[in-house]
Amino acid sequence: MRWALVKVSLAVTAMVVVAFAVPLGLVIREMARDRAFSNAEREAAAVAPALSITTDRDQLERVVASAGSDAGISVHLPAGGNGGADIGRRRATDEDIAAVRAMGRASTTEVQGGSTLLQPVALSSGEIAVVEVYVPESEVTNGVGTAWAVLAAVGAALIVGSVAVADRLGVRMVQPAQRLAEGAHELGEGKLGARVPEEGPKELRLAAVAFNSMADQVVQLLANERELAADLSHRLRTPLTVLRLNAASLGDGPAADQTRSAVEQLEREVDTIIRTARDARPRTAAAGPGAGCDAAEVVRERMGFWSALAEDEGRKWRVAGADRPVRIPVARADLAAALDALLGNVFRHTAEGTAFAVDLHNGEDAVIVLVSDAGPGIPDPEAAMARGRGSGSDGSTGLGLDIVRRLAESTGGDVRIGSSVLGGTEVRIWIQLDGRAPERRRGHRGSVRRRRGPRLTSSVNRPRSLP
Repeated sequence: MRWALVKVSLAVTAMVVVAFAVPLGLVIREMARDRAFSNAEREAAAVAPALSITTDRDQLERVVASAGSDAGISVHLPAGGNGGADIGRRRATDEDIAAVRAMGRASTTEVQGGSTLLQPVALSSGEIAVVEVYVPESEVTNGVGTAWAVLAAVGAALIVGSVAVADRLGVRMVQPAQRLAEGAHELGEGKLGARVPEEGPKELRLAAVAFNSMADQVVQLLANERELAADLSHRLRTPLTVLRLNAASLGDGPAADQTRSAVEQLEREVDTIIRTARDARPRTAAAGPGAGCDAAEVVRERMGFWSALAEDEGRKWRVAGADRPVRIPVARADLAAALDALLGNVFRHTAEGTAFAVDLHNGEDAVIVLVSDAGPGIPDPEAAMARGRGSGSDGSTGLGLDIVRRLAESTGGDVRIGSSVLGGTEVRIWIQLDGRAPERRRGHRGSVRRRRGPRLTSSVNRPRSLP
């Protein structure tokens, strides 16, 4: 906007300067020409009285010399005049002189180096003499160049002044708009304290007032949402207490230990949700140098938890690529929650006895976690990825895959759903290690194995399963 105002001001001022300076310059040139020929007429008028009295050559030469430069004034007498026909230097042609005698009025004609004024004068004998006054070109243009230079300087000053004024006005308008854009950007990045000064033109002041009011409302709404999340999570403590007491009465055994461990983990998750909601800090965040977790360790731990249920339901399963450490910039609890969401979907939406697998692939700039099953598959992957839509079955909220998606996108990665080699669904979690977004490939959503980048190197173990 600032440069647009400067350009408009420059164009308008330039047009105004040209519209006034050019005609004024032409007028000055004509005035200089008129001044030069007026001087020539005065010189010719000084010689005319002597011609009306005498035609003596010597006397006329003295008169011409006293009237001005004898090189610029000449007298052309009739052919029968006393002492010859011409006094001084002739510049006009005979035709021009004869024409002036015939017309009986003054005339100008162009000659080499300038112009001449031919003034007819009646002699006492009744004949017509012609006084010629030479006007050089330098006299005609005297002062014109200076006038043009002054006009150009004035025009340039006007243009510079108008551009400066337009620039100041543009700054006054642009700066509030820039601050408004910066405030919106900061608010979009999660800086809820971003506000903009309410200054500038009236429209921008109103926009700033509306932005600040919107920011205050966003802060209030987020505070209400955090309080609601904390309150709802706190309500889970009562049924969790009952579950913990019931789990304590189960006695000894692997199933009882796993049940108690699950209840304890659920209590920790509820406490984490409450603290996160109260502190208004996101759980999934890009950690600093050295932070994160060992993805292989988390995969082994969660598969150890789900293997007991898989054994009860007669499901075959395998884990690949989790035999050596794989560091990722994701919190341990977040990766565990994502794996639990995907494995929970396998147990919830496939029949008992359906096999499943978890593969971990470690690459140069990314880590891929593949969770696949031999179930019926997902007919509409895009709809499944939509937050809150779910599958339409009981117990499905549509938030599990959204948890996985947010975890991947927090690192610059993504989530893809395709067909697995087991015949069912394969969910690929791309966890970026260097913060760069992975390559987005177009096309149908086929198997994610066909979408894997060439830079990844697989570290797959021999599969192990429960009979």
